[in-house]
Amino acid sequence: MHTNLRFYLLVILIMGLGVGLILYKHFILGFPLLPDDKTPVWTIEAKIDFSARGGPVVVSFALPPETPDIAIIKEDFASPDYGFSELASPSGRRAQWSKRAVKGAQTTYYRLSLYETDQITSSIAADLPSEPEKPEFDEVLNTAAITLLDQVRNRSANTEIFTRELITALNSKVPSQNQSLLLSERSSDDYKTHLIINLLAMEGISARIVRGLYLEDGRRRQSLTNFVEVYIGGQWLLFNQNSGIHGKPENFLIWQRGDESLLDVVGGKNSQISFSIIKNLQSTRNLVVRDSMSKQAGIIDFSIYSLPIEQQNAFKMILLLPIGALIVVIMRLLIGLRTSGTFMPILIALALIQTTLLTGIVIFLTVVGTGLLIRSYLSRLNLLFVARISAVIIVVIVIMASISIISNKLGLDQALTVTFFPMIILSWTIERMSVLWEEDGPREVLIQGGGSLLTAVIAYLFMSNRTIEYLSFNFPELMLVNLAFILLLGQYTGYRLSELYRFHSLERRNVSGKP
Repeated sequence: MHTNLRFYLLVILIMGLGVGLILYKHFILGFPLLPDDKTPVWTIEAKIDFSARGGPVVVSFALPPETPDIAIIKEDFASPDYGFSELASPSGRRAQWSKRAVKGAQTTYYRLSLYETDQITSSIAADLPSEPEKPEFDEVLNTAAITLLDQVRNRSANTEIFTRELITALNSKVPSQNQSLLLSERSSDDYKTHLIINLLAMEGISARIVRGLYLEDGRRRQSLTNFVEVYIGGQWLLFNQNSGIHGKPENFLIWQRGDESLLDVVGGKNSQISFSIIKNLQSTRNLVVRDSMSKQAGIIDFSIYSLPIEQQNAFKMILLLPIGALIVVIMRLLIGLRTSGTFMPILIALALIQTTLLTGIVIFLTVVGTGLLIRSYLSRLNLLFVARISAVIIVVIVIMASISIISNKLGLDQALTVTFFPMIILSWTIERMSVLWEEDGPREVLIQGGGSLLTAVIAYLFMSNRTIEYLSFNFPELMLVNLAFILLLGQYTGYRLSELYRFHSLERRNVSGKP
């Protein structure tokens, strides 16, 4: 009883470890479970144009923040022989171009490639707001602001509703006299944003401007869109300043937070910035591997991905072996199929992957059939076992070389893949089948040979499946799951499917009354 308990605890531990690592890589690191999973990668190009006055020029430009929900793949900075540096400021990262003396029209570029991750980001309490500064309106605007705030306050129950109602009131299609007075004819996006922030400050509510970019494929000469971020209940909530809708829109990249300027040009005039956007699809798996390795994630840093490409390609085949082993265990222990050895079907399946199914079967039958004929002749020479098996190996090599040469002369390139078949296993198979023929007759040879080939074909169908091949390489933890299943099957002592079929035939014979 204790032995069985320890066994099942071991199986549960192995299974849990394998499944846990798979779930961790999928949900935490973001590895997809399907090979064709694609992720949209956005390439954004910011073009900065200005006219230099002829003296020293310094261009400072705000860069997007690095947040968990955005993975930056690559950043490029281009300019006509300008010095460049990336600086950190209280409001975030900034790029700075500089040159001693320059005159005339100038253009600099910033290009960014990124993709959105599944991680959720939220402004944490550490990002505390400063005490809101109440604006200094003149007497008329102050009266209009107080009247509007009183009206909005009466229609709201908390800060979030108050903010939404205030934005809705300022964007009303039929504005009141106070709303028209506050907005006047200066209702540009920047003016409206600062008006909302100032009105919230009069209520003691902290708010800040957020500039972002809508990610739409093929857009050119785009500008940033203003949002208002309000500190409510210990976190920052984003509001659309034109609709009052709460939350970050889909495919919206937050470029800058705070009231610091987006672009500063010292020594130049007529500066302007425009954005162009293009989207392309890339393999999610490749993006996740690159991102995880750049972050030096332990499970990736000490994994197959850290090996040279040549070794990685070798492991693509090696990691398919546990799949073949599980198929052999199922076919032998549950189905009851007899095979010539345990590992021969797995190795034949690997050879079939290299040669394609039909070509591989023809080559296998040709080599084994010819080898059996030659082996039957060698048995008449009364050779010792070691000499006989060595002779069979040489014969197999001669057969394989002959097939390659003849197929090359006939222009049959597929037959040249005969070299992928394991020579030692083929030689041992020929020897075993010859002994089996002498001891149990040709029927047993056909049963075991056919069982081996059938098992190899089934293993080939699974091992050549694109999804299984992808999962076995990118989730090598599946080996632990395979091991757990093989251990469980190793405890099976019941009837096999072939035995049930045989006993069922016997039962039908007894029911019919036939002897």
